[in-house]
Amino acid sequence: MKRVLSFFKKELMLTLSLIAAAAAMIITPPSAKLLSDIDWRTLGVLFMMLCVLEGFKQENLLLPLVRLTGRMKRMTSLSLFLIFGVFFSSMFVTNDVSLIIFVPLTIMLFRSGGKEKYILPVISMENIAAIRGSLLTPFGSPQNIFLFGRSGVGAGHFMLHMLPLAAMSAVLLVVFVFFLYRKDPKEETGADGASGEWQPDRRRFRIVYAALFLVVIAVIVTRTAYWYVALGAVVISILAFDRRLFLRVDYVLIATFLCFFVFSSSIAANEKISGFLKDAVAGNEYWWAIGLSQLISNVPASIVLYPFTENFAGLIYGADTAGLCSLIGSLASIINYRIYVREYPGRGKDFIITFTLVSWAFFLIVVIPGLLLSGWSFF
Repeated sequence: MKRVLSFFKKELMLTLSLIAAAAAMIITPPSAKLLSDIDWRTLGVLFMMLCVLEGFKQENLLLPLVRLTGRMKRMTSLSLFLIFGVFFSSMFVTNDVSLIIFVPLTIMLFRSGGKEKYILPVISMENIAAIRGSLLTPFGSPQNIFLFGRSGVGAGHFMLHMLPLAAMSAVLLVVFVFFLYRKDPKEETGADGASGEWQPDRRRFRIVYAALFLVVIAVIVTRTAYWYVALGAVVISILAFDRRLFLRVDYVLIATFLCFFVFSSSIAANEKISGFLKDAVAGNEYWWAIGLSQLISNVPASIVLYPFTENFAGLIYGADTAGLCSLIGSLASIINYRIYVREYPGRGKDFIITFTLVSWAFFLIVVIPGLLLSGWSFF
């Protein structure tokens, strides 16, 4: 029992989603329609993506990118490389995975060069880079996977509408980096860079995971009705090549998604609650997405608010901005926090203070342009 309680205390988002789903089913008794309303396609795609990305981490497929850190001799260039490594990689391997790759690398490099005083501001900017870089593509974040799947627009059209936010964020990140090193823009890194080699006998695994990644991307972009065929292919391939990988998949995230799908469907089925949300959310999607995300994170907030949304741009822009307000606003931020406190136990408060100051400085600059852009209809 202690282990169970400890698990649910650790996985607060899952606990919250279970409570929300249970409460919603009490308000609106479950029915056969509830099962049909669950977005099984999104859950299947998310499962495939998580499996493949675990393979990416295991086989260190981004090693060539990581090796480039050894060529960076100044703190400005190294920080820009790491931050934009997160920014661009998050567009393809999701924001949480990009942080898992680059934040430990940042800590290692800065620690080896005696630059630990820069770790917190730089990984806070990496957090921003993950949130704002991943918004560009339909597969950059879990909420984008869900909302793109429901939008009905093409991938190119989607990216065109997200491009202004991504481009503005990239420029601001450069400004933030040079502000951080304003006293000495030419400060040396003192680090030796990162090393590592691919194992020759693992080559077939790297090929398989790269191929499966392309399959998952194709499923997301084309919205094929035969996504379950791709799901079967991914499962069979991993069973054949590396079945132990299934033990490392983030099933907590999938279970959290499922619970919030149940919550959203149950709430939508209740006429009084759905009527209130429809009147309250319509026209205010941007602020509702930002505000609700501070309570339940942006992924479940997107699922809950989508049925009551009239302005799709307001919802997705708000969801992709919400992570700049607090740790709870984005699951990626919580992952970043976990990585840091694992390396520096007892310094969680320092992380929260620095993260909040840097993120809010960024948020206050982008929040109004995001609101204005939300008037640009997706359809």
